[in-house]
Amino acid sequence: MDQASEFVVATRTALAQLMALAVQYSFSVVGAVILLIIGWVVAGLLGRWVYNGLSHINGIDATLSQFFSNIVRYAALILVVVMVLGQFGVQTASILAALGAIGLAVGLALQGTLQNIAAGIMLLVLRPFRVGESIETGTVSGTVVDVGLFATELRTAEGVYRLAPNSTLWNVPITNYSRLATRRHEITISITADDDVAQTEDQLLRLATADERVLKSPAPSAFISEFDTASARVTLRYWISGKQWWEVSRDMTKAVKEAFHTVPDETPAEATMEAPTGASA
Repeated sequence: MDQASEFVVATRTALAQLMALAVQYSFSVVGAVILLIIGWVVAGLLGRWVYNGLSHINGIDATLSQFFSNIVRYAALILVVVMVLGQFGVQTASILAALGAIGLAVGLALQGTLQNIAAGIMLLVLRPFRVGESIETGTVSGTVVDVGLFATELRTAEGVYRLAPNSTLWNVPITNYSRLATRRHEITISITADDDVAQTEDQLLRLATADERVLKSPAPSAFISEFDTASARVTLRYWISGKQWWEVSRDMTKAVKEAFHTVPDETPAEATMEAPTGASA
């Protein structure tokens, strides 16, 4: 009988304590739920606000806008979670210290990845190259397919897919063959000391001006670039559209080759062709 009475008393005491705890934390739970809902909505609004703001800035890539938008959104969500835990009496200072330690550990573990992200941000902001442009570095060359935060996708002249980490593109000089509207091309031929230099120059200029794709300004020019006692080198220099550089430079090289080798009676005898300078794939 005494044991039954003690059990009833213990049960009533436990129920009373549970009711007291429920009353004590009910407001905290309701406040935490409301805080989570409001925080989730505010974090989404902040993310969209940052994305829309960056999207209206000229030169900011959409990938970069989305990246900063996600950073702001997740930072706001982390702050909301810390505030919710504070509602239940958890020491937020220790949570922030733990988050800092975790961030430091992750940063050390992903040092190479973070370097690629930092380089990707700089590439997207400064835009040394864009999608569709042909570039070349010390180790990488090709047409840009996509620029991401971690790596850049390229297609080589042979049609091969290449993925280059952004850190390898940011720390080296970059040659962009597509950025400027015009490009210069040179063709050099060798003639003997007995050949007429003026006639050779005139014929090279006629070939350049006959092609409508060769720009009139700057005007084509022909000159002696090197000479010795037995021979001289005459160079044809002209400007063409950057988009037509490959096609026009090859056509002009072929035209000069045919003009100086198929009509020996009208052109300097024993003229020889050399590889054009300044060409690139």
